[in-house]
This record gives sequence, C-alpha cells and structure tokens, in this order.
Amino acid sequence: MTPYRSTARTACALTLMAATLAACTTVGPDYHVPKEAVIRRDAANAPFMGAAETPFKSEPLPPDWWHLYQDPLLDKLIAKAFANNTDLRMAAANLQRAHGVLEEVEEKKRPEVEASVAPLYGRIAGAQLGIPEQLPTDGLYDGDIKIGYTLDLWGRIRRAVEASEADVEAAQAASDLTHVIVAADTTRAYAEACSAGYQLKVAQQSVDLQAKFAKLTAERVLRGRGIAIDNSRAQAQLDQLRANLPPLEARRRTALYRLAVLTGEVPSKFPAEVAQCATPPRVASTIPVGDGAALLRRRPDVRQAERLLAGATARIGVATAELYPNITLGASVGAVGMMSQFNDANTWKFSLGPLISWNLPATSSARSHIAQAKAGTAGALARFDGVVLNALRETESALTVYARELDRNAALRAARDQSALASRQSAKLYQFGRTDFLSQLDAERTLASAESMLAASDAQLAADQVQLFLALGGGWEHTRAAHGGEHAAVKEGKDGHVALVTHGE
Repeated sequence: MTPYRSTARTACALTLMAATLAACTTVGPDYHVPKEAVIRRDAANAPFMGAAETPFKSEPLPPDWWHLYQDPLLDKLIAKAFANNTDLRMAAANLQRAHGVLEEVEEKKRPEVEASVAPLYGRIAGAQLGIPEQLPTDGLYDGDIKIGYTLDLWGRIRRAVEASEADVEAAQAASDLTHVIVAADTTRAYAEACSAGYQLKVAQQSVDLQAKFAKLTAERVLRGRGIAIDNSRAQAQLDQLRANLPPLEARRRTALYRLAVLTGEVPSKFPAEVAQCATPPRVASTIPVGDGAALLRRRPDVRQAERLLAGATARIGVATAELYPNITLGASVGAVGMMSQFNDANTWKFSLGPLISWNLPATSSARSHIAQAKAGTAGALARFDGVVLNALRETESALTVYARELDRNAALRAARDQSALASRQSAKLYQFGRTDFLSQLDAERTLASAESMLAASDAQLAADQVQLFLALGGGWEHTRAAHGGEHAAVKEGKDGHVALVTHGE
C-alpha cells in the first residue's frame, strides 16, 4: 500500500470522525424575532388610518406600480434605469462581495488540504542525521501533503455561516431597496420635467393674454381713452408674468439632467421626448395601498434590518464559542531526500500527530467579545424597530399629504374657474367703459395667479403620488426574477423569525 493511499484512508476516517463529533452542540441563542419587536404588534399590521380616504383602496400594490400611470415612455425610462443606473451596479457588486464572504466562511466546514514541494541543490549535514561522515553534494527535494479538519464541536463555524447567510440576505434586501429608490427617483424626475413643462405652458399662456391686454391698453391710450399710467401698469404686469418663465425653464432642465444621470447617461444626453412633455403624469384611478402587514412584508428596508438582526444574533454564538477549546484533526505524508534516492522507501515520511490540538481560550477576552456581540444585537433590534416605525410613519404621512393636496387642488381649480369667469366679465365691462382700468388689471392678475397656483398644485400632486409609491416600497419584485434570482418577500416563519420566502408559497 502506498503512503498516498494510506493518507487518503486516514483522511476519510478523520472526516467521518469529525462529522460525528461536530454534531455535539451549537452555543449561542437560536434566532427568532423577539416578542417585544414592534413588527409583532397588532397595530403595526393593521389597515392604515389614511387609507380610509376616497382616493385609496385596500387592494395590494402591484409589483411594477409605475404601470398604473399607463405611460409607455415612463416604462421605458425605468427599464433603462434598472439596466444602467450606477447605484444599482454598486448594489450588485456589494451583493456579489457578500456571496464571496459566505463562500469563504463555508470553506471552513470542509477539510483543508495543503501541498508543498521544495526542490533544492546542496548538502545535508551528516551530523543532523547522526552520521559522522560528510554527505555528498547533490540535488535535494522535500515534499508534503497535509490534511487538516477543524471540529466544530461548539458550532462556531455553523454560527459564522448563519451570520454570513444573513449578511447575504441583507445585501439582497439593500439591492431591492436601491431598485425601489431608483424607480421612484426616475418617476419623480420624469414627473418634474413634465410638470415644469406644463407650468411653462400655463405661464406662457398668461404672458400671451397679458401681452394682448397690454397692446389693447396702448391702443386705447393712443385713442385718448386711457392715460399713460394705464400703459405702464399693463406693461409692468406683463414683465412680472415673463419673470416667472426662467425659473420654470431651469426646473425643467435640471429634472431632465437628473433623469439622464439616473438612466446612466451624461446630463446632456437627456431624452428629447421628455423635453417636449407638458402633461404631468398622474394615476387617475384610486391607488391600491394594502395594509400595514403587507407593507412590512414588502419594504426591503424592513427585511434588511431584520436580516441584520439575525446576523448579529448569530455572532453571539460565534463569540460564545471562544469560551471553548478549538480541536483540530490532521495528518500528513511526504518525502525528503536526495534526487538520486527519489522514491526510495527510506525517503518517505508521514505524521498523524498531534491529531488533537487544544487552544485554551483567554476567558476575559471571550467574555468581552460576547458582551460586544450582545450589545450589537440590542442595537440591531433597536434599528429594526426604528425602520418598522419609520415605514409606517412614512406611509401614513404620504397618504395624508396626497389626500389633502387633492382637496387643495379641487379648491384651486374652482377658484381658477371663478377667476376666469370674473376676468371675462370684467373684460366686457372694461371694453364698454363700464369699469375702470384697475379693475380689469386686477381681474387679469387674479386669473394669472390662480392659473399659476393650480399648475403648481398639479405638479405637487404628481410628486406626492411618487412619494406615496416610494413609501409603499414596491417596484423590486420582478427585478430579481429577471436576473434569475428569487422573487422574495418577508413573512414570519414557524420558529417566529421573519424569513425570505418565494412568492406563491
């Protein structure tokens, strides 16, 4: 039997022995969502208070919520952002790195094999071998194959793997969160560009109307039916309306630049079709919002915080294992000698000892690490609770803000209609000399202000809708499926922990 075959059998025996011993115990707490966690409260999973408003319904939010706008251009922009956005590329790299760390940790569960070969030229000292004669100068070689296996008697490696798996899931949740933010930011930039275009159109219409009024006033002054101050006042009103155009153009341009960067382009390469948009996108129908339980299952930041808590809990076990000795099994086989004696029987060597090495821990240091790990877990729980509370607050706030802006928009629309009626009536009276110039000028100024405020409210409604969709946390579900990953969400498992599960289970 060759030494190599003997070593292979020894390695197999060591592996079987290690598997038997490694099943002994796993120190540290098993993870579950704590009973005192906010996510377990009934109030956190109840219907939203703001969802009772007319513009909302309790149906689940669709995964690709931007399809509710029924805007093919917006769909195209978000698809491009998902493919090219730099934040998403960074999130993908972080996820890949987390997988690499997990693979490194999992390697510790398997036997380690190390081979070394050292060909030399020289002379071995005879005295080293107990030979009085001088040995000849010749080619030398020294080779070894070493096999080692760390027995995970206390579950230190298992807890480390558990923590790394939680880190991977947290990185996946962070990637999902980035998809949510990118979808919302792209929609927001698109809506702002279109809203600025709409406000520009309304402002330009006010300028055009005032320009006609100023021209009419100048003609009346020339015919002696007015005074010079009327002409100055009309022109001043015209100049004030023109002053509203540059800031709106700047808003439109900056939104276009932001949209270009979100889709992976340089600012000057913004989509030309969006530059022509003058209709703010809005979901005209009632918006599906679900309830608190659905929100907390859907929002990636909640899942990320929960997975970080799971990883911190597992690291308590890693630290606790430091209180116990590390046990390593090992064997080696090799050969050393002169090249002229290569493969002679007397050149072979092997070792089976020490098979067990005990590294007695420094107890005070281990207990310090345990205390640090427990503090880290307490902090992770506090962060988890904070993320849950903030998710509920953001959603309730977004529901309220959007509903109240709808009320404001309706009132502004009614005021605009009344101002338009008053302007038309005043124009007729002024034309026939039944009212003075200042009354007509005031009616025109009031109408222009009402038009501007309504256009600004329409723009705010578009922004508030996007903020509501961002708070609801959807938009990531199909992105993982498109890249061959799982379509996952958060739910509570049988052991009381919130875990990633495939939709449809």
